[in-house]
Amino acid sequence: MFYRVTIYLLGMFINFFGVALIIHATLGAGFWTSFFIGISDLVGLTVGFWYGMFQILVIFINSSLMKQKPEWLAALPIVLESFILDFWLEIVFASINLSAAPLMAKVFILIAGMVTIGLGVAIYILPQFPRAPFDQLFLVVSSRFNLSLQMGQTIVAVIMATLALLIGGPVGIGTVALVILLGPIIQFWYERAYPMYYMLYPTHAPHEEYL
Repeated sequence: MFYRVTIYLLGMFINFFGVALIIHATLGAGFWTSFFIGISDLVGLTVGFWYGMFQILVIFINSSLMKQKPEWLAALPIVLESFILDFWLEIVFASINLSAAPLMAKVFILIAGMVTIGLGVAIYILPQFPRAPFDQLFLVVSSRFNLSLQMGQTIVAVIMATLALLIGGPVGIGTVALVILLGPIIQFWYERAYPMYYMLYPTHAPHEEYL
């Protein structure tokens, strides 16, 4: 259990380090974030409010796709994600402002952020603990329609980025890059992290169909 918890938290910390890098690259928000900002501007209330509301909605979407009862334990990673993201943004990156950095530096940071998010997600999903509804969604789509992780992630990303664009969210080059590249990056890291994880923790490999 200690091994699985360690891997789970490690993946979360790596994932949100990448999120913080992309936010500081200032080249466009991620597809989920862009959508929530657009909703907030269009309807009112805070981005955080819509983040929470849509997480709850996605719990029911996941349940419907998998024809199972809602996974209420998914509320746990929502809390963990909030604390970990605040750790990177409010403590580690609190005094860093890259808005005036050269364009090439921002592009490099954006690429580093995408690679880091992909690695974090690939690690975070291995221990089979409850996942935040948004993270669970692309796995559910992959399983329900017999797709690879790459294709499931890309489908979700395209839908959310399109919705964000339609409602006026801050879609930029960073958003487009995430839509196109994040799925393949997650797939790349997952294919390498999977055998390493189960080499140290031998058990039935429940997600081998995603490889």
